Amino acid sequence: MSSGLAALLDDVAAIARLAAASLDDVGAASAKASAKAAGVVVDDTAVTPTYVTGFSPERELPMIGKIALGSLRNKLLILLPAALLLSAFLPVAITPILMIGGAFLCFEGAEKILETLGTGEHGHLEADADTPGEDPAHLEASKVKGAIRTDLILSAEILAIALADLAERSIAVQAAALVIVSLMVTIGVYGLVAVIVKLDDIGLHLAGRRLSVTRSLGRGLVKSMPYILGFLENVGMIAMLWVGGGIILHGLDGTPLHILPETLHHWAEAVSSSGVIVWIVNALLAAFVGFVIGLAIVGVVHAVQKLRGKAH
Repeated sequence: MSSGLAALLDDVAAIARLAAASLDDVGAASAKASAKAAGVVVDDTAVTPTYVTGFSPERELPMIGKIALGSLRNKLLILLPAALLLSAFLPVAITPILMIGGAFLCFEGAEKILETLGTGEHGHLEADADTPGEDPAHLEASKVKGAIRTDLILSAEILAIALADLAERSIAVQAAALVIVSLMVTIGVYGLVAVIVKLDDIGLHLAGRRLSVTRSLGRGLVKSMPYILGFLENVGMIAMLWVGGGIILHGLDGTPLHILPETLHHWAEAVSSSGVIVWIVNALLAAFVGFVIGLAIVGVVHAVQKLRGKAH
């Protein structure tokens, strides 16, 4: 009897060790995959506040909540099953899909830079869509839907990048890691977005306090908000180009064009022996490549639009 109990306890202990090892494996895989997707996360964080600016303060957090729920639905109900099916039955498609998504990010980043320089048309078209007399509830619903659509693209990039890094793991580990990545990214991004959009309210609250230091801090925070949002928008543009260019360069490994990423990496290593400097130079070179690719796609898209306009 005692020997049977001891054997049972040994089995339980072995199962517990196996479960702990599996959890460690999932945790390590999730952390590594999340780090690889950091560039898209930065872009997602930078882009989302623009969807809730211009609305009354009491509607900002509810809108962010709706966008966050939509983001979770995108990740867990649409993208996660699709990612696991790809991994199980068509893993060779992951890199081409990543490169297509990277090209889209390059296009978006280049388009935004052209808009900032005053030569793009995309932003004007979006601005014309928001008519001055539009019903606020309808406008809010439209903005939330637009944010969720944008999130679908960025979330697809995040999960595709994470999945590419989990290709050698079992399907169970992939699924668990992607769920953890989805939850971590969604909570992190939209929690930070909520703080960003409420900074002006925090500043107004501090500006009404008695202490002069607190009042000065609050007024400074309110005055700095346009600059903070502008900085985030610029970071988002650079992140789009960096991530998009980096995905495309990485996808060229093993192809006849592998010389391009290898040459750029050698250039980065020639600048400095510091790992941090090499990483920064690699990121800047990837962003430059992304901008060039984005410009080419913008040119093609605008040419097609003009041809279609003439045809109509």
